[in-house]
Formats: sequence, structure tokens, C-alpha cells
Amino acid sequence: MHRHTPIKVRYGETDMMGVVYHANYLLYFEDARIDFLDALGFSYAERIEGAGYMSPIHDIEIHYKAPLRYGEAGVVRTSVAKNLPMRTVYRQQVYRAEDVSEGEAADGIEGDPGTEGTAAASCHEPHLREGATPLVDALVTVCVVERDTFKPVSLRRTFPDLYAKYEDIVEEA
Repeated sequence: MHRHTPIKVRYGETDMMGVVYHANYLLYFEDARIDFLDALGFSYAERIEGAGYMSPIHDIEIHYKAPLRYGEAGVVRTSVAKNLPMRTVYRQQVYRAEDVSEGEAADGIEGDPGTEGTAAASCHEPHLREGATPLVDALVTVCVVERDTFKPVSLRRTFPDLYAKYEDIVEEA
């Protein structure tokens, strides 16, 4: 399953060359991960923060391949690359908006339309244009911690329904 989150580059997000300043992709990725959880029916604000937890970044590997410029529209494509009891690794890629076709799914969810109980159950998959390559490609590793102590907790034990959902949609080989 993938979630496509639209972005529009604002002037203040660019550097003197008119391209997105590299650190601003981290903000796009964070918005896209929240959108991804919302698409699964698992509100970050309500289910994670509301229960007294947070989900900080543990590690990030990012490759910048081509720029996105002021005024351009882009899409962050988010999926689960690895589901571990103590960490989740998301693959997050930025494409130009014209590289993502508007399938029958207006909400940007990709997935198996026959999968019961998923947010993608009634959606058709938006597709990448043939030959489309990501402008930015990242693996973002997050963990879940107790808000008050910052002590890591097991996603599998603390949020078993989310962990099980990730098991169903993970893309690891």
C-alpha cells in the first residue's frame, strides 16, 4: 500500500537557487507520514499522542536526485518498507505531480482493492508514469516512545492493531 500526499512548493521553502531547501523535505515527509496513518484510520494525534506517546525519527537515509522548484507541485509517496517490533521504516519518495496519474482513487491511496479491512479496500491504485523516477528517495526510521520519559516502547505490544496492519502492507522482500 502507498499513500500519495500532494505538496506545493512555497517560496519560503526554497533556497537562493529557487529549489527546495534540503531540510524542508523532512517536513514534507512528516506531513506525509501523518497522512499515511490517517489513511489507515489511525490518527497520530488521537491514537498515539492522545495515549501519551510520541514517534520520533530514529534514523534517516536520504538521496537527493533532482530538484523541486518554487511553485511546482509534487507528491510524497509513502509506504512501509520494514515493520519491526521497536521500529518502523518508511520509504518516502518525492515525485513531480505530473508523474502520478489520478486513478479512480481520489484520496491517493494505493493498495489491493480486494484486501478486507484496509483503508485501500475500495480504492484503485494511482499509478506512476512509466519511467518516472523519484526526485528524492528516503528511508525514514521511527520508533514510539513514552512522552514523559522518552523511553522506547514496542509498537507490537503498545499498538498491536497498527503493528498488524503494517504486517499486512509491508513491502520488504
